Amino acid sequence: MDLLVAMRVYVRVVERGSMSAAARDLGMGQPAVSERIDRLEQYLGTRLLLRNTRKLSVTDVGAAFYERSKQVLDSASDALTVVNGDQSLRGTLRIAAPHGLGDIILPPILLQMRKRHPLLKIDLVLNDRIVDPVTEGVDLSLRLGDLGEGSFVARKLGHIARVLVASPGYLDLHGTPAEPDELANHPFLRVSGLFNNGRLPLIGADQQIGFAAIDTVLSTSHWRPLHRLLLDGAGIGVLQEPVCAEDLASGRLIRLLPGFTVPGFDLHALYPAIKPVPLRIRAVLSLLEEQLPAILP
Repeated sequence: MDLLVAMRVYVRVVERGSMSAAARDLGMGQPAVSERIDRLEQYLGTRLLLRNTRKLSVTDVGAAFYERSKQVLDSASDALTVVNGDQSLRGTLRIAAPHGLGDIILPPILLQMRKRHPLLKIDLVLNDRIVDPVTEGVDLSLRLGDLGEGSFVARKLGHIARVLVASPGYLDLHGTPAEPDELANHPFLRVSGLFNNGRLPLIGADQQIGFAAIDTVLSTSHWRPLHRLLLDGAGIGVLQEPVCAEDLASGRLIRLLPGFTVPGFDLHALYPAIKPVPLRIRAVLSLLEEQLPAILP
């Protein structure tokens, strides 16, 4: 049995959470993937996965074997790079990121990554929840704000500002709020999970945080509908500055209460606490630290 191949199949099954998803990623048939796992368990003499018709879960031994397999595969990939005598990374780089970051900021950086390392494949997973790189099988997780808990390393990459905005058309019809206590008189649009308590935090000129009442009339799970509705004059709302910088510069959106600031989010890169850090993780971290200062305001 080719143990490295079996490890690669097993790691992808654990990361994807199903035989069928792993089979699609690997370009194999599902029966072939299932057979590889069965043979691996027979070879090791232990059960790695618990399977039923609806769910696949990892045993304690399977979780430990997954961690060691990841390290072995990373080391093998790095060894190939050294032996081949070039700087082209190989394998697949899996990155998790929030929607706004992945939609606007990451594409040009990933393009540079592909130019520098054309043999490296990139799998970008976008969602706005906290993704633990250790338990969910990604090489790098980019997170805004709260990092949650886990056995990962966190490296700060920058800060994402947020702005309170409305369209000129909306303000012409409904007036421009001049003070925080006037915000409650305007329909507020937000991303789900933010400002749930009906209060908007604002930092004044004295750097003290206060809270303004808001009247939420619409919430959405993605920033793009919010952005479109604000441009169309549906109300007021908060956007991350990178996703609306061009609108602010062109006047399609107007920043409200310029004497106050909506607290932003620190941006961190999370990656598994393994040594040595795989070359592909070090490469993308280096590129992010090189490129982000010119992109983030």
